[in-house]
Amino acid sequence: MVARLARFVLLLGLAGRGPAPAGAAKMKVVEEPNTFGLNNPFLPQTSRLQPRRDPSPVSGPVHLSRLSGKCFSLVESTYKYELCPFHNVTQHEQTFRWNAYSGILGIWHEWEIANNTFRGMWMRDGDSCHSRSRQSKVELTCGKTNRLAHVSEPSTCVYALTFETPLVCHPHSLLVYPALPTALQQRWDRVEQDLADELITSQGYEKSLRAIFEDAGYLKTPKQSESVQQEGGAKGLVFQTLESCNEAHKALSKEMKRLKSILTQHGLPYVKPAETSSSEHLGPRTPTDKTAELLRGDPGLRGNTL
Repeated sequence: MVARLARFVLLLGLAGRGPAPAGAAKMKVVEEPNTFGLNNPFLPQTSRLQPRRDPSPVSGPVHLSRLSGKCFSLVESTYKYELCPFHNVTQHEQTFRWNAYSGILGIWHEWEIANNTFRGMWMRDGDSCHSRSRQSKVELTCGKTNRLAHVSEPSTCVYALTFETPLVCHPHSLLVYPALPTALQQRWDRVEQDLADELITSQGYEKSLRAIFEDAGYLKTPKQSESVQQEGGAKGLVFQTLESCNEAHKALSKEMKRLKSILTQHGLPYVKPAETSSSEHLGPRTPTDKTAELLRGDPGLRGNTL
C-alpha cells in the first residue's frame, strides 16, 4: 500500500516536469499482488499455515457429518475467524501489517460429553502459544442457518466459539445413545442393568460409559491423546510469526542462563556446541575428575546443603 502510494507521488512529480525526453522509458505503476489470506498462492510455502497433525476422523451424530468439508467465517474487530467443523479453526488478522498474524487455533480432536450429551467439539494442537498449544471449544446451538455466531478468548490461548445450526434444534439431536452403533448400545444397556442391580458402583458406571464412548471414537483414550501431543510436538518447531519465534528464543535463552548458573555453582565448565569437536560425538565422553567427583557425591556440597 505504502509502496504504491510512493510510486503514485513520484509519477505526479514527473508529470509536472513536462513531456519526457525522446527515447526515455515510460514509467508504469505495477499492481502488487495481495498477500493476505490463508494459503494465498502469492505467499511463499514457508509462510502458509502448517498444521501439526491431521484431524481426527468424523464422528458423532450422523446428521452433523454434512458439516464436514464446509467452512464458516466471522469477522470480529480486526480478526477473521474461520471454523471448518471436523477439520480446524483458524484466525487471520485483517490488517496490512507486514507480519499480520494468521494461525491455527485448533485441529479437530474429540467431543466433550456431559450428561450423555454432546456438549461441544474440541479443537486442540493449534499453533504454539507460550509454553502450550492453542485450543478451541466449539459449542453447537440451535439457529435458523449454519453460521459462526461468536468467538471469544476466555483464557489465554483457549478460545470459545458458538456455532449456530438448525441441525441441533431437535431436543434429541445431540444425545449420545442414538448415535451409537447397535453393539455399543447393547453394551450400554448391560451397564445400566449392572448399575441397577448394584453390581457396579457409580464410579464403575462412569468408567464403563467412557470406554464405550472411546470405542465409538467420540473420546480419545489417554494413549491416543499422548501420541497426538508427541506428533504435534515433533512438528512444533515451525513458527508461524516472528513474534512466536522471538518468544521461543527468549524462553530458551532464559533456560540456558539457568542451566549455566547451575554449572557455575558446581564448578563445571560450560562448553558451547561450536567448541565441541566431532570426535566427542563418536562415543561416550569420559567424565573429568571434577565431574566424576560430583557424580559420586561431593561431601562438601552435601554439607553446604544441610
